[in-house]
Amino acid sequence: MSQKNNEKLIMFVITLGSLGLIAEIVLMGWELWVPCFIIIGVVALWGMSLSERIEYDIRVLVYSGYAAMLLFYHGIHKNSFFDAGIVVILGMAAYSTLNKVYMMNIYLIEFFVVFLIHFLNLPGGDPIVYDRLNVSRILLHIAIVLLVYSICVKSINERLEDEEEKRVMGERIEQNDASMEDFLSNISHELRTPVNVVNGMSDLLIKRGVGYEADSIKNAGVRLAYQIEDIQDYTECKRQSVFLEEDNYMSISLINDVVTSFRMNSNAEDLEMVVDLSPKTPSMMRGDIKKLHKIFRHLLENAVKFTRAGGIYVKMYTEKTDYGVNLCIEMTDTGVGMNPGAIRAISEGMYQANKKRNRSSGGIGLGLYIVHGFAHRMGGFVKIESERKNGTTVRVTIPQKVVDDKPCLTLRETFDGSVLFHVRPDKYKVPKLRDFYRNMASNLASGIRVPLYAAETVYEVERLKEKMKVTHIFMGQDEYEENRGYFEELAKEDIVIAVSADPGLKVPENSRVMFMPKPLYAYPIINILNEGWNAGGTGNQGSTETPVFKDVRALVVDDEPMNIVVATSLFREYKMIVDTAGSGKEAIRKFRENDYDLIFMDHMMPEMDGVEAMKQIKAVAADLDRKIIVIALTANAVSGAREMFIREGFDGFIAKPINTSDYERVMLRVLPADRISYEGRSRR
Repeated sequence: MSQKNNEKLIMFVITLGSLGLIAEIVLMGWELWVPCFIIIGVVALWGMSLSERIEYDIRVLVYSGYAAMLLFYHGIHKNSFFDAGIVVILGMAAYSTLNKVYMMNIYLIEFFVVFLIHFLNLPGGDPIVYDRLNVSRILLHIAIVLLVYSICVKSINERLEDEEEKRVMGERIEQNDASMEDFLSNISHELRTPVNVVNGMSDLLIKRGVGYEADSIKNAGVRLAYQIEDIQDYTECKRQSVFLEEDNYMSISLINDVVTSFRMNSNAEDLEMVVDLSPKTPSMMRGDIKKLHKIFRHLLENAVKFTRAGGIYVKMYTEKTDYGVNLCIEMTDTGVGMNPGAIRAISEGMYQANKKRNRSSGGIGLGLYIVHGFAHRMGGFVKIESERKNGTTVRVTIPQKVVDDKPCLTLRETFDGSVLFHVRPDKYKVPKLRDFYRNMASNLASGIRVPLYAAETVYEVERLKEKMKVTHIFMGQDEYEENRGYFEELAKEDIVIAVSADPGLKVPENSRVMFMPKPLYAYPIINILNEGWNAGGTGNQGSTETPVFKDVRALVVDDEPMNIVVATSLFREYKMIVDTAGSGKEAIRKFRENDYDLIFMDHMMPEMDGVEAMKQIKAVAADLDRKIIVIALTANAVSGAREMFIREGFDGFIAKPINTSDYERVMLRVLPADRISYEGRSRR
């Protein structure tokens, strides 16, 4: 029982006992002025209890003293001696809940003091006739009081021993938790190091065009890296030690990453995905973008994993609040669904729909629990709605700060026309897909305030075209292929025809039809509405500008030779001049002898770790009046690692395995603009 409940019980017993004593005073004709003081005392005790201004232990002592005073007053009166034992037993039983042995001693001593007053016929007492009946009653009362006393003391001692065991166990758990971060850091380093080599070398093999086998190796390495992160994130969620790292991010970039992840998911080839991004979402917000990426990844992987037919509907929008906005993420699938028991199990710990060793769904069952942990840590919540064989909807709501409240998607003011959405409803084997596309189209149209009309057949397209100024027609691949000639002719009439299509769709030569790679989402649609045939970035492949850091001199410090091979090979792809060092001491010596622009420093190295090496290098740089950029390049990627390295004095942080997007982002931030150039490079 908690302290608060114990205190309420004691006050309840004191109040009942006081009322009973007042009634006995009135009935027995004892001192009639005493009830006033009893009432004042009870009111004062209740005030002290409710205000909680006095420390708990002192309050308990006051309650005990007041009860002892009432017991003594009651016990010394005529005809009350044989009732004193009952009152003492009641007091012991009630106050034993406070786990104070001294209180039991007080009541036992008080019982014998009252007995002594009556036995010696002291003033205030009444003589007892010691006949056979009274003697037996006295002995029985003494035996019962002593028995209750011993039981209460034994119970108190056992509870105190249990509490001590729990305290010791709690200290052990805290000690284990305190050492868990070091353990995670070490195990993460040991696991990430070989994964970094696998991913890095496979990247190099892919760039050299050695064959599809390198892609399989890379995919396996990426999957293993994600599972290492999942175990780490799961542990941090369990321990409630998730560390938040807030940065500014673009809403469009976040949703683009979701689309890219879906395109790269080989298990999603037979599924449709519809992304419904509200145009009113602020263009830039501030939050833990890495955690948001992971939330999207887990939701998407879970939806793909348990959906065999149909597709996935992703909806992202915001709700204005006093502190900024609530970022709302919804992921709906047409998969197998879950029962209520499974939904409850997700918030309590590990859950996996299929736990058989020969399961084909993959994964280690941590995703949704990690989503719960991240959302709660960021001040949000998760709601799951699901039915067996009828799909699942997961809603995640997370508070975010607004950096730029301009809408993320806007239509140019000069737009003048009507838009047709040509989708044949009977082509979907899973009816929910039709609803997904309709919801996305209607929400986008209302968000940018453009007239949108549904046309299920070519006849309706022609009829609407005659009635109004149709400037754009959006459709699916099936609709285009069924009436290819018709839509090719429309495209020549200055009507923009845009088709959401799979890669590899064959089109007539000199076709003006525009193609948007699946999955369909708002950004390419808005781009086409604003730019028409001049819209870029709607194809399946494209030439993008990649930053290069030509002649930037870098020193890579790592005690693992294969890590050095991977890092140097990657950095040289960006035309950097790379030197290496196998330890912190060697890095300090080389820095004294050479002029570097930046240093990539591993964390865990023998003799001298990366933090100490960085500090000594910066001290040397200050003595030599040189500037140096030191970036942590480490497999120590536990939650909060980036903040820790920045706080220690590093200029940037890159986790292993190296993600090229993270690497480019850090380099663009730390290097001067005159050391950065761009080259066109075909991206796979």
